[in-house]
Amino acid sequence: MPIHPTAIVDRSCDIAPDALIGPYCVLGPQTRLGAGCVLDSHVVIHGHTTVGERCRFYSHCSVGADPQDLKYRGEETFLRIGDDNVFREFVSLHRGTRGGHGVTVIGSGNFAMAYSHVAHDCVVGDGVIMANAATLAGHVTVGDHATVGAFSAVHQFCRVGPHAFIGGFSVVTRDALPYVKTVGERNHARIYGINALGLERKGFSAETILELKHAYRICFRSRMNTGEALAKLREQEWSAPEVALLVTFIESSERGFIR
Repeated sequence: MPIHPTAIVDRSCDIAPDALIGPYCVLGPQTRLGAGCVLDSHVVIHGHTTVGERCRFYSHCSVGADPQDLKYRGEETFLRIGDDNVFREFVSLHRGTRGGHGVTVIGSGNFAMAYSHVAHDCVVGDGVIMANAATLAGHVTVGDHATVGAFSAVHQFCRVGPHAFIGGFSVVTRDALPYVKTVGERNHARIYGINALGLERKGFSAETILELKHAYRICFRSRMNTGEALAKLREQEWSAPEVALLVTFIESSERGFIR
């Protein structure tokens, strides 16, 4: 087990034999590291954190720290991270709270750029990109393959839908729709159509993108209110299941959604 002699590793840690732990890293109690994980220098895993396989932590990441919640009183909570994630310099990831569901969950195949932050009780899916200094407040849910742009902030309890694209410097105070581009600052974020280029790059068919564009026009470019637009969408037959997901996301929104 290649552990640098300057690293400090709690005896209760469970570390895969091929994990690499660099200079001046600190691993707190009940930390688990899967096979193929790499920690560069000065990475701190505070404890009660489970990390899957082949995750890479660049220097000065802070992983599994206490939640930044004034109600937190030291109770045992957790952080769970999947496989094949990359966390660049100075990323911070916090454990859950008892007032939430006790655990922060990060899926697999995610890329968190420098200084990005995932707060307590967040649930982040797979294939998510968080650009430099992107910030998730507590209890945020991010769907698979979403992108959160540089210096953007997502308000607590908001949802970011699957394949959503949030542009840089955006302030997201309501749910961000799946498959849609959302951009704006100072609480004035708005939507700018289906993220057609991004979906095409991810392998979505031309037919699916066309149906999403058609559904978008019905919802947001017609003179119908939201209820009327959703009723019209339900009346039609769609070959793309993504349209149904968009409709379900809108119907299940509790904070309202950006439009």
